[in-house]
Amino acid sequence: MRKSKRKTTGLARWHTLSFKLTIGFLILAVLISASLCSIGYVKYKTTVEQLYSEKAYAIAAAATQYVDGERAPYYLHTGQTDAAYDAMARQLDRLREQSGAKYMYLYVLEGDIINYIYEASNDDIPPRKLGEQDEMEEESLAEIHAIIETGERSQKLFVSYGGGYFGSTVSAIVPVFDQAGKVSALLNVDISMTLIEGALNSYLLTAVGIGSALAFVMILIYLIYLRRKVISPIRRLTENAQDFVQTRKSFSKEALSLHTGDEIEGLAKSLGKMEEDTNRYIEDLTAITAEKERIATELSVATQIQTSMLPCIFPPFPERTEFDLYANMQTAREVGGDFYDFFLVDEQHLGVVIADVSGKGVPAALFMVIAKTLIKNHAQAGLSPAQVFDAVNRQLCENNEAGMFVTAFMGILDLRDNTFTFVNAGHNPPLYSRAGACYAWLKGKRCFVLGGMEQVRYQEQTISMAAGDCLFLYTDGVTEALDPSGRLYSSERLLSLFQSGKMEGKSLEQMLEAVKRDLAAFTDGTEQADDITMLLLQLHGPKEQNERDD
Repeated sequence: MRKSKRKTTGLARWHTLSFKLTIGFLILAVLISASLCSIGYVKYKTTVEQLYSEKAYAIAAAATQYVDGERAPYYLHTGQTDAAYDAMARQLDRLREQSGAKYMYLYVLEGDIINYIYEASNDDIPPRKLGEQDEMEEESLAEIHAIIETGERSQKLFVSYGGGYFGSTVSAIVPVFDQAGKVSALLNVDISMTLIEGALNSYLLTAVGIGSALAFVMILIYLIYLRRKVISPIRRLTENAQDFVQTRKSFSKEALSLHTGDEIEGLAKSLGKMEEDTNRYIEDLTAITAEKERIATELSVATQIQTSMLPCIFPPFPERTEFDLYANMQTAREVGGDFYDFFLVDEQHLGVVIADVSGKGVPAALFMVIAKTLIKNHAQAGLSPAQVFDAVNRQLCENNEAGMFVTAFMGILDLRDNTFTFVNAGHNPPLYSRAGACYAWLKGKRCFVLGGMEQVRYQEQTISMAAGDCLFLYTDGVTEALDPSGRLYSSERLLSLFQSGKMEGKSLEQMLEAVKRDLAAFTDGTEQADDITMLLLQLHGPKEQNERDD
């Protein structure tokens, strides 16, 4: 385990700011030293070459004083020498020896061929004889022809570095003129570069050594400064930040009281402010989380209470064979504002209710409980549907400062003669199928909502039902469901579904499941925006008739 820990620490050091800065400055120092040495070396080399070149030209200019430009080509053409030639040879030999030149020779250039007139004696190699030939180097050929044409010295430095037989040299090439002022020959002086090469190498080594030492010392001093003024404060802040993140340990006063006068001091102050804000945020978040959990628990209980208030056991009246009921509610939130209800007012009367409270959530759920309780209480007191809504409307309007209202549909079925008396308080019209015929909207007057205006009077209507009749009640959460593009499910689609024949031969539960599947296919995953509540009532006939049929 210790070995693993040391390895991790070692790896971490490779990624520290201190290590990266050290490597970065070392690389920078190497680059700067190399650049300075290169620039100095090139400058020094160019200066020395220029000086030696000027020396070579001075020797060459002195040598032309001993050359007869008029007779120089004559010696080459005839191959004959005379006393003047011998005198020239002695002067050139003496000048070469006294000046320290390595080579000195007089020649005529024809094309790229050197035709030697005379070469001063040199102890290293035997001199060329009159009339001997040699081939001119191609890189110098154009410059030498320009000298012949213009009669002026070249601005180019003729420098040759390398080992071999001739070694490294600096050359001077000057024209020799005849009496007509034309170039009749060329004089070449070469000075050895051996001493220059040694001096250049010595300079380079000295410059690199001194530059590297100075760079190392400067970097070392700067790194010490950087460690004290930058790296150490940042490391201190980093360690405090890690302790705060891992254990919520507070920043030390030493870390937060840095006085560097730069961005690090600003960072320390920002981290201190961040610590305060984070601690406050965590405290607030803890309180909010606890409150949300409490609210979630209460909403869960409220959901259970609301669910238990709605009839949810089917069939609800197993002993009654005159009718069949099935209902379902799917809330958009934890609690909803829709509700349905059905109950026996007495042995001969069945009440059914469906309603939708304005708004959503807890306020709608509370208003829903009140409305449901009032409707059922008044209905079980023996009042007609219109009288029930008259009474409930007055009570809901009392102290209704929130301005909430309820759309509701209520009907009472007389099981003795199958008459159905209903009242509609601003609710969606039900779908009605008579004895298995095609579904259509149940015609009837649509009165004002409950809880909207206190003086409203509600009107009821009565229809006669027969065995096989089916009534579908629903809330606007069905018809106003949205697909991903924002289109409504619509009343027309609902009617088309019931008229399509897909409901034939199905139980009430299967019919509601078919509606839910069609809604799901239409919405295609779109979030439910409103409560969806549905109720189906189907009449089988009077109890006595059913018993006789059995």
